[in-house]
Parts: sequence; C-alpha cells; structure tokens
Amino acid sequence: MRIIIGSDHAGFDLKEEIKVFLSQELGHDVEDVGVYSRESADYPPIAHQVANEISANRFAFGILICGTGIGMSIVANRHRGIRA
Repeated sequence: MRIIIGSDHAGFDLKEEIKVFLSQELGHDVEDVGVYSRESADYPPIAHQVANEISANRFAFGILICGTGIGMSIVANRHRGIRA
C-alpha cells in the first residue's frame, strides 16, 4: 500500500518511528514529504502537500503529525474529500 507521511518539527521523531514501522515491519511503500529534521518548521505546506496527494488518489492513506494534531487537521480539512 502507498502511504504518504509528513510532520512539522514537533512530530519529527514520531514520524520517523511510524515510517520505519510501516515500511520495514509491514512492507508498505511510504513516502516522506518532510520535515527532515527537528529544526523549527511551519506545518501548513506539509499538510497541503499530503492532502493534495490523497485528493489526487496518488496514495491510499496519508499521515500528518504535529505537536497537537489540531493545526494539521485544520489545514487538511480545507481540501475537498479530506477528513482529518
């Protein structure tokens, strides 16, 4: 299964763990769209990218991770057909 994943800096460590589990333990094809470090980063561009890819049916599922989950959800829910 193709899964797209993204986070802000607050969710970086959890994203890395989930990415390894999904790909190595379960054998899914996981595409990481950032962020790639713990340096401060804004979440909206990542959330928009994941939501756009899901809306275009390029991935089966998308995972968004941020400090609270609220910001990513708000951004993703702006996209037609996305429910976060």
